[in-house]
Amino acid sequence: MNSNTNIEKNFQEIQRTIPENVELVVVSKTHPVESIAAVYNFGQRVFGENRVQELVEKQNLLPKDIQWHLIGHLQTNKVKYIAPFVDTIQSVDSQKLLEEIDQQALKNNRKIKVLLQVKIAEEETKFGLEIHETKEIFQNYLQGKFPNVEIAGLMGMATFSEDDNQVRKEFTVLRQLFEKLSVQRSLKTLSMGMSGDFEIAIECGANSVRIGSAIFGSRN
Repeated sequence: MNSNTNIEKNFQEIQRTIPENVELVVVSKTHPVESIAAVYNFGQRVFGENRVQELVEKQNLLPKDIQWHLIGHLQTNKVKYIAPFVDTIQSVDSQKLLEEIDQQALKNNRKIKVLLQVKIAEEETKFGLEIHETKEIFQNYLQGKFPNVEIAGLMGMATFSEDDNQVRKEFTVLRQLFEKLSVQRSLKTLSMGMSGDFEIAIECGANSVRIGSAIFGSRN
């Protein structure tokens, strides 16, 4: 496991690399509470988790001013566990899921921020909405559906590839969709780029990146 000294060094290096207008979501999945607390103590407040159970456990143990983002695939029956506290759900990949988040937000008397996850990668394994589905859901939202949700932007994952041009092409598709939808109602967040490709993502217009292993070292 990476010592806190290494984590601090990595964290500061990432902070130097990322422009000021780009939000850093530190991906803490599978990493222990102590490591997250170390990054928190360096001033970081936005963390991302992949799994609901792990997120709930960590939220109970860590400071309450952390803004938690759920970035992994979310099943509708698990929304209720994170609805009371989650800041943003980045991985909305169906209208059914959005409807459930809306209902749970209402029950908790909150408005929950979400990002629509768009399938831009050529890999088969990635979750996400097709572009036409994204536009359709956004239209429904503009017409007043999902009143307890704020669609704050879009999220996408590029193909895991050594081919920078392919990655750049996929990120550009997402940025163009983001710009198109923003004409109808201003969107804040374009979340794309992880430890391996965040610099390309920022070049392509990302204003939020999700970085874990470049800070914590490789996972246990």
